[in-house]
Amino acid sequence: MSRAGFWRRLLRNGTGFAGFLICVAIIVLAVFAPQLATHGPTEQVIRDRFQAPGQGYLLGTDNFGRDLWSRILYGYRSSISIAVGAVAFAAILGTAVGLAAAWFGGATDRILMRLMDILLAFPIILLAIGILAVLGPGGFNVALAIGIVYLPIFARLSRAPTLSVLSWDYVAAARALGANGPRIVLKHVLPNIMAPMLVQLTLSLSTAILVEASLSFLGLGTQPPTPSLGLMLASSRDTMLLSPWPGVFSGLAILLASFGFNLFGDGLRDLLDPSLRT
Repeated sequence: MSRAGFWRRLLRNGTGFAGFLICVAIIVLAVFAPQLATHGPTEQVIRDRFQAPGQGYLLGTDNFGRDLWSRILYGYRSSISIAVGAVAFAAILGTAVGLAAAWFGGATDRILMRLMDILLAFPIILLAIGILAVLGPGGFNVALAIGIVYLPIFARLSRAPTLSVLSWDYVAAARALGANGPRIVLKHVLPNIMAPMLVQLTLSLSTAILVEASLSFLGLGTQPPTPSLGLMLASSRDTMLLSPWPGVFSGLAILLASFGFNLFGDGLRDLLDPSLRT
């Protein structure tokens, strides 16, 4: 599919295009947070605690008088950076593991896939909590923990189509002509398995944002005073009756980010599925 054809089909796909717009909007908010924020994310004005939206603050304030709009912008920056780093780590290393298992086969395949099965046997949140219990809380450690948790997903996903591509005739012809392993993988295998990998990448971003928010909610993720959507949601529990706005807006921010990447992933899957092309 050409680049122009891809964008035409994306415009005709309502779900995918809506998800794309949401993702672009969230990324713009995260990148330009310093320019769009009306206050400092950690600036406290105690006399303005629990302000409702519109009274000098776009989304109101929390229990320390901090501007919710500014904290959500910086929270998006923190969540998106952690999710992107974690998924990129999992995609690169997981794809390499899957390619190695399919290419070498035999004992290498069995050992690598059994290791991935061990990781898959643990629930995502439980395994991430266990890793953070060893590494300690913090943004980098959260990204590493989520990346390790998502590693077997990309390894499994890359191995299956690689086995199919390696059995094709033109790969056998490339081997007969003397092409080495790295050339075959880079020129013939990777381009043919990129479609499902890209779809999984976008879908994993949506769930990675939820996992990061969950870990921050439990106190294992981004540490204060750095803004975090999950941390904002956790700190609003004790003051919901006094002011529901911190919990409502931080929860909606998490929902919007996960929903946008999920919609875009679904639309991308439809666009890249050959059986759905007309």
